[in-house]
Amino acid sequence: MSPLRHTSRAAALLAVSALVLTGCGAGGNDDAGPETGEDGVTTITVGASATPHAEILEYVDANLAADRKIDLEIQTFDDYIQPNVQLSEGTLDANYYQHLPYFEEQVEDRGYDFAHFSGVHIEPFALHSASIEDVKDLPKGGQVGINNDPSNQGRALVLLEDAGVITLAEGTDATTATVNDIAENPKGLEFVETAAAQLPRSLEDLDAAVINGNYAIEAGLSVDDALLVEKGEDSPYANFVAVQQANKDDEALVALDELLHSPEVEAYIEKTWPNGEVLPAF
Repeated sequence: MSPLRHTSRAAALLAVSALVLTGCGAGGNDDAGPETGEDGVTTITVGASATPHAEILEYVDANLAADRKIDLEIQTFDDYIQPNVQLSEGTLDANYYQHLPYFEEQVEDRGYDFAHFSGVHIEPFALHSASIEDVKDLPKGGQVGINNDPSNQGRALVLLEDAGVITLAEGTDATTATVNDIAENPKGLEFVETAAAQLPRSLEDLDAAVINGNYAIEAGLSVDDALLVEKGEDSPYANFVAVQQANKDDEALVALDELLHSPEVEAYIEKTWPNGEVLPAF
């Protein structure tokens, strides 16, 4: 289990928002959903990556929900597995950390009976290096770190393909591509498949690495210094709130999503990450 790093509480707006459903297979052990106390306050336990997801939730906590009857408990995780496991088991009422390709992969592989709301933000992938300043300077036979998660590995490969570093086989699905789909690799680069959280720590040992936006932010890496930065437009990688399908119409969960899509949150994202490390997806 990923360690619990932080818990905060907030209230949220009771409102109506459209929910996008995706999911199949067996349900979780506990789908009771958020509980409402005698005082009318509904407590929602949300699992999130520390950056930027929990920070965005904390902004909702401090600025948007003081006079509403929702109480957020935010639990942060440093991995991509446990938030879905705990959502399925009912330990969490919702999670906020994943994008659609990963969500669909997890639902198919593990049989989760989940639903999800629409995207809140995008964290662009970027190619970082501690030793070179231009992607053209990647050495022949150089080592490039790349995510070992299939739903994100294709994302990294497309970033490199768009820059002319490699070519993927014709007809390759960008959201499921792997290193086995590389058709042309002119510099004979060696792709070192590594867990996403480890990539920033491995950067000194590599010629470059394609790093997930949240882990890059935590490591103090800026897109301003990156060799390549993923475009945010029309991206399938917007992060959203996921819930158990049985709770898809819960008013408090719908309200949380409504707050996350508010103009205030959009402005907060743009102000907090002015260089584009995080982009609103709405």
